Amino acid sequence: MSVDSSLQKLNITLPAVAAPAAAYVPFTRSGGHIYISGQLPFVDGNLSHTGHLGRNVTVSEGQDAARDCALNVIAVLKSACDGDLDRVSRILRLEILVSSDASFTEQHLVANGASNLIKDVFGADIGSHARAAYGTSSLPLNAAVEIAAIAEII
Repeated sequence: MSVDSSLQKLNITLPAVAAPAAAYVPFTRSGGHIYISGQLPFVDGNLSHTGHLGRNVTVSEGQDAARDCALNVIAVLKSACDGDLDRVSRILRLEILVSSDASFTEQHLVANGASNLIKDVFGADIGSHARAAYGTSSLPLNAAVEIAAIAEII
């Protein structure tokens, strides 16, 4: 099944790629690798979730924010593939940053919101990935989650 068919089956419409908010580009390419800059949980131009996990954002809300970030990662990846997501041969790594209260230790559960979406969209063979989930004291624009990614394309 094509990735676009998977998106349609999941009733997902990818967002437009957001313009960078600082001095960087949405992605870089080196050989067959695409390095995607950190994506915040923007939905229709607004952050879907702000604040800190363990303080004013629940794990469930954090998972939703991670999913929103992952949708933006996929949108950037589609741009990097000239509109053809079937060129993605593997999602290699997700790096999930979670704005966390000092006592919050469930970043890995928040990250599942992104990991599950990536596997659902690309399938297990292409979408299973290495990942790291970090707690951080703050993120740009008070976002609850930020995700960067590395993918391989053909």
